[in-house]
Amino acid sequence: MGCSAGLISIDLARDLLQVHRGSNAVVVSTEIITPNYYRGNERHMLLPNCLFRMGAAAILLSNRRREGARAKYRLLHVVRTHKGADDKAYRCVYEEEDSEGNRGICLSKDLMAIAGDALRANITTIGPLVLPASEQLLFALSLIGRKVAGAAAWRPYIPDFKQAFEHFCIHAGGRAVIDELQKSLRLSAEHVEASRMTLHRFGNTSSSSLWYELNYIESKGRMRRGDRVWQIGFGSGFKCNSAVWKCLRTVKTPVDGPWSGCIHRYPVDIPEIVKL
Repeated sequence: MGCSAGLISIDLARDLLQVHRGSNAVVVSTEIITPNYYRGNERHMLLPNCLFRMGAAAILLSNRRREGARAKYRLLHVVRTHKGADDKAYRCVYEEEDSEGNRGICLSKDLMAIAGDALRANITTIGPLVLPASEQLLFALSLIGRKVAGAAAWRPYIPDFKQAFEHFCIHAGGRAVIDELQKSLRLSAEHVEASRMTLHRFGNTSSSSLWYELNYIESKGRMRRGDRVWQIGFGSGFKCNSAVWKCLRTVKTPVDGPWSGCIHRYPVDIPEIVKL
């Protein structure tokens, strides 16, 4: 199911655990790049060869009471947005053959615009679940104003999600994705640090990147009891999925995981990209 499959699996595991009491569920997120390696020469189909890297993460979920005493997080919400009814969204990340019969992933030039639309739809659903009343009121007034005065005359209000979350894990799909979400959600450099450093260190590991980012925050000693985490994943379809977690206990360092042995070297400075 693409780069957003990890959060779809979390939603499925949650549904199963609601039915099967006293159970555990293991979710494995990974990327298998070999079947999708492109051997042709079409430039718009070569980009995935440069971006994707092999990665994996395993997450243990449980509804057992004794396991709850040791758990680090509680799952609060999962919100899934699918834009597949729109043909442009459906084909913006699409597996197809080129003129010579080489199969690969085609990325549309409209990808960022479509991702933005999916994010706005996801925000509209998740906002009332997590935002304080003041932000919900401002957002509601913005929606009413755009309907009455017209979309062109009334700028949309982007809620301040920093009032709802202490940490953000944005899918490390590429630098443009992180830049756009940082700008759209008005996040600080520290809020997107985990995403940028994951992309720098491991590349785009597809659905497992969100868990690399969560481990980065833990390894830095920033995860405290009561903190809320927003995971945002994008994927083919086109999909935008969100998961909200609440930290149940302060995570002490050192932490086992992909950052063991190298966390002291991060963050690193990433040079600006200038168009000539």
